[in-house]
Order: sequence, then structure tokens, then C-alpha cells
Amino acid sequence: MPKLLLSIDQGTTSTRAMLFDTAGRVQASAQRALPQIFPAPGWVEHDPETIWEHTLDVCRRALDGAGVDAAAIAAAGITNQRETTVLWDRTTGRPIYHAIVWQDRRTAPLCELLATPDTLARIRDKTGLLLDPYFSATKIRWLLDTLPQARERAERGELAFGTIDSFLLWRLTEGRVHATDATNAARTLLFNIHSQQWDDELLALFGIPAALLPQVHDNAAEFGETRLFGAPITITGMAGDQQAATIGQACFRPGMIKSTFGTGCFMVQNTGSHVVRSSHRMLSTVCYRISGHTTYALEGSIFVAGAAVQWLRDAVRLIDDAGQSETLARQVETTGGVYLVPAFTGLGAPYWDPLARGAIIGLTRDSGIAHIVRAALESVCYQARDLMEAMAADIGTEPAALRVDGGMVGNDWLMQFLSDMLALPVARPCVTETTALGAAFLAGLGAGLFSSLDELAGRWQLEADFKPQMEEVRRAGLYSGWREAVGRTLSR
Repeated sequence: MPKLLLSIDQGTTSTRAMLFDTAGRVQASAQRALPQIFPAPGWVEHDPETIWEHTLDVCRRALDGAGVDAAAIAAAGITNQRETTVLWDRTTGRPIYHAIVWQDRRTAPLCELLATPDTLARIRDKTGLLLDPYFSATKIRWLLDTLPQARERAERGELAFGTIDSFLLWRLTEGRVHATDATNAARTLLFNIHSQQWDDELLALFGIPAALLPQVHDNAAEFGETRLFGAPITITGMAGDQQAATIGQACFRPGMIKSTFGTGCFMVQNTGSHVVRSSHRMLSTVCYRISGHTTYALEGSIFVAGAAVQWLRDAVRLIDDAGQSETLARQVETTGGVYLVPAFTGLGAPYWDPLARGAIIGLTRDSGIAHIVRAALESVCYQARDLMEAMAADIGTEPAALRVDGGMVGNDWLMQFLSDMLALPVARPCVTETTALGAAFLAGLGAGLFSSLDELAGRWQLEADFKPQMEEVRRAGLYSGWREAVGRTLSR
């Protein structure tokens, strides 16, 4: 029986395919950078056709890299940038507009228009989310209201909506399957996380026809079959990227917590079978749904983490490559009082201010490139502390350790500063691409290659851990300066 698992990891800045064996070891990998489209200030788009072309390419190159054909694949899983919204024609499969990315802020005025106290309460009670341009519903509404004939076509059932997972599944199955999973559905503002169904009241609130919506499955389920790689491959796992990373990090017990440091930073804490309603503007969301049983989580979302390093490299050209940021950060003892607040697309949790804008504060004649670069890296850790403090206040206890993953965690300086700022051990696993690993684990679970989550937990391995070394007085002073800097960027 074939034992390799194919993971399709479609992220904000790249598309990747990885092949894992059932022990969770990487056998092959291929990746393509995804161009970003910025048509107006605060707008962020992707070309779905580029995403599709890259997906096919990286899957084929991963198979070639492992020296196997599709017959060697036991099952495939999909994980994706969440909330990013696509509408496509059900007959042709062609998108009717670019994908509107989760970072996009164009629907902030619509959110303001809808934000009555009653509406906000209903949305929070049903979805666990806040009314923000981040989520899919207002993006769908914008497309229906803006594109000629889009609403009429949607009401006639001619169009389909999906987050990127659903769009890729449609294409991989050649239009046979229009489906998503519970974690992606839970990020739309249209899905009731208690009843685990699309909510008619929310659909009416946002003016979205039910005919647009995909079916919702468990995370480990039979989603369909693709025949595009020379032999049939069954797709048996699917999850939004942060939930997939939570699976890959084996955070299966209530209280366990992980944070992914990629384009953004996303902290997810398992809360078990109970929905914890946040009093500190965290999100209550679906962690995973397996065999019909839903496990919930608290989540905090930071919009700009690794994207701040990309900005240093691509926009202001203070560095030539991302790896140079660690070298520069080590060249200075402190930032010299410089703080960089990377509110390039507003601020996420716990501030939720779509109109906030980025700032560099505390510059003097002594400030140089190394200080600014270090401030950008420190901003990631300060934002992580914002999330950690809010979650601890909601749950009432602090976690024993933070498991980390994503492209930034190879930076040892950053991980040590993170541990220092959180006053908490930070654990980095052997496989840091836990988003892809989680999708592979779900695929294996759905295909019957794994018997339980406990079996998956046994495959998690520690590569390095970082323990706090900073004195509390310094920690408190640095964080106080951060909070003051953020206060200067807020719009209200």
C-alpha cells in the first residue's frame, strides 16, 4: 500500500507541495513565490489562475523530486491562507475577479455601516468572530455589489464562492466537488460554530445568497479525487493554515498553544469542547472537527510579522535578504528607543483597528539601519505578547510553553527575544513547516493510515527550546514603550 502523503500548502506569499512519509519526515518539497497585487492603498489581491498554475507545478515537481509517481501517494491534504475570497463561474471554473486577500481592507466602510451593537453581538454569539474586513463575508458582499451582474448570477446559482481550499478542490476534482472544511467555514462570518451550519440570519445580514456556498465537511474526510497527476489521488484532509499548524504541532490537549510566524503571526490555543468567549477581543473559533466532534480554540491574529521583514527588503531596501535581519539585530545591544509598529494594513488582535497605519517612533541622530531592523523583529515579539496576555486573561491560566513554527522561527535571535518578552519557554520542532505537516496528518487520518490524534502526537519532535533570560524590569520597560508606540498609531 502506498505510504506517502501529499500536502498542498497554499499560503499568502507562496504555494508549496510537500511529500511526507507516515512518520512525518519530509521526502520532497517544491515551492513557488506568489506575486502580490496592490491595486489601491489597503487593497491586496492574488490571481487565482496563478495560484492554480503554481499548485499543479509544485505538485508535479515534488513527485519528481521524490522519484515517485502519483500511484505512490496514499492520500492528499490541502491547507490554505484563510479568509481569502474567490468567486468563480460554475460552468467554466474561471474566477470572475482576483482573489481578495485576507489582509485587504477595502470593506472597512461596510463594516462601519453594519456595526450596530445588536449586529456586533449577534455576529460574536454565532461565529465567535468580530466584524472586520479580515473575514470573508464583506469581501463576498463587495464582489456582489461591485461586479456587473454578479449578484443576479449568484442568485441564479451560476457562481460559486470559496476560500482558496475550496477553489483548489474544485479545480483538482475538475468541477465535481464544491466543498470546504469546518475550520475554513468558521472564518467567513457566515458559519454558526455552535450548530456547525451556514447561518441563514447571517446570510441575510450580509446579503449573500446561500447558492454560493460550499458543503462543509470534517477536517479528515473524503473530499474527492484528483486525476490530474497520472493516477487517482484521494483528497482526505483539509484545514485552514493556522488550524493545520495546530494539528502539525500536536496541540491536542486543552491549554496547549502554538504560534505561527509567517507573513502574519497567528496564535491558537486549544480550549477543548467548550467555546471560550473572549473579553479581550480574541477570536473564538473551530480548532478542528474530526468524526463529527468539534474542538474549539481561542485565536489571536497579527496581520504583519514576516511581512515587516519583506517590507524592509522590498520597499525600503534596508536589507538584501531576510536572513540578514538576524545579523543586523545582533550588531546592536538595543534599538536605542526605536519602535516600529507594522500597521501596514491596520492592526489585528487585540486592537482590531483597520484604519491604524504603520509608524517608526523614537528615531534620533544615532539611529541606523540595524536599529530599525531590530525594531521590526522586536515588533513581532511585542505583538505576540499582546496576544498571550489577552488569552491568559480570558482563560485564567498561562500555558507551560509556546510551540512555534513558520518561516521566521529559524532566526535564533528572534526566538530568544520572543521567550524573553513572553517570560515563557519557546519550543521549536524538527519540522517547522507544520502547516503542511498538519494537512498531511489530516490526510493520513482521513485515509485510515493513523488511528487517532494520540498517534499523531507521538510524532512531534523538539529541535530546540529557548528559555527566558531577560530581567523583569527590562522586559516591562520595553513592553511599556511598545504599548505607547501602538497608542500613537491607532485611529481611535
